[in-house]
Amino acid sequence: MTLTVYLSGEIHTGWREEIMEGAKGLDVTFSAPVTDHEASDDCGVAILGAEAQKFWHDHKGAKLNAIRTRKAIADADVVVVRFGEKYKQWNAAFDAGYAAALGKSLIVLHGGDHAHALKEVDAAALAVAEEPRQVVEILRYVLTGALPG
Repeated sequence: MTLTVYLSGEIHTGWREEIMEGAKGLDVTFSAPVTDHEASDDCGVAILGAEAQKFWHDHKGAKLNAIRTRKAIADADVVVVRFGEKYKQWNAAFDAGYAAALGKSLIVLHGGDHAHALKEVDAAALAVAEEPRQVVEILRYVLTGALPG
């Protein structure tokens, strides 16, 4: 069995790299959003032209990023959505809802401090992890049936 995993959510820590490193040797293909914050924010105006109002600047970028996000979530077998500590990731919540609406297997990754705020998102998930290594262990178990050890 091969799994395609989309890694959505916060872009300020190395959690994606931890999961990809830990999953070496497993039959997994990863995809992710553009994690260069400036490129993600400015892609719309860089490609389609400047906007005088910040709303339209952000609107253009969000739409271009959505092309990548929608395709990656649609193609994924598993969607991992990480909520970080530093910022509120509204886009991550949207990705989780979109993945759930498509019937994707959803793993949510966040610290215990966010459990109450994310209770509806967590309720849609098949697993809620607090550490990237737990995501790796989930993927390993799904692919091999092996428990951590």
